Amino acid sequence: MISVPKMRIRDAAAYLGVSDDTLRRWIDAGTLSASVDEAGRKVVDGHELALVARTHAAPPPLPDGLASSARNRFVGLVTDIRTDPVMAQVELQCGPFRVVSLMSSESVRDLGLELGSVAVAVIKSTNVVVETPPVAAP
Repeated sequence: MISVPKMRIRDAAAYLGVSDDTLRRWIDAGTLSASVDEAGRKVVDGHELALVARTHAAPPPLPDGLASSARNRFVGLVTDIRTDPVMAQVELQCGPFRVVSLMSSESVRDLGLELGSVAVAVIKSTNVVVETPPVAAP
C-alpha cells in the first residue's frame, strides 16, 4: 500500500495560496476531507490536496489566437527589463511565480516588451529538476 503524506492545515493552506480559514471552510463544505493525526491536530491528505490544487488552479487565459505545443505556459506581466546592446534579461510575474528569461535585445524590441506589458513565458524543456523537503525520520 502506498503511503500518502498528511499535512497540517496551516501548511496545506500555504501550498494552495489561501488562508487557514479558507481551507477550513473548504473542509466544512466537503471540498477537502480532513482527519486527526496522532498529536490530535487536524490534517489533510497530501494527494487529495494536490487534486484540489489542480481543480482550483485558474491561470489567466492565453492571449487570443495564440497556439503552441508547449504545456508549461505562464501568463504574466513584465516587471523588469535589463538590456545591453546584445542581450536582455526580462522578468515576468506570473501569479505567485517570478520567471526570468534571457534573450536578445533585438527580441525585446521585436516583441514590443515594456514594463507592465502582458507576456507568456513558455518553457519547453527535457530537464526539469524536482526537489522535496527533508523527510523526518519515523
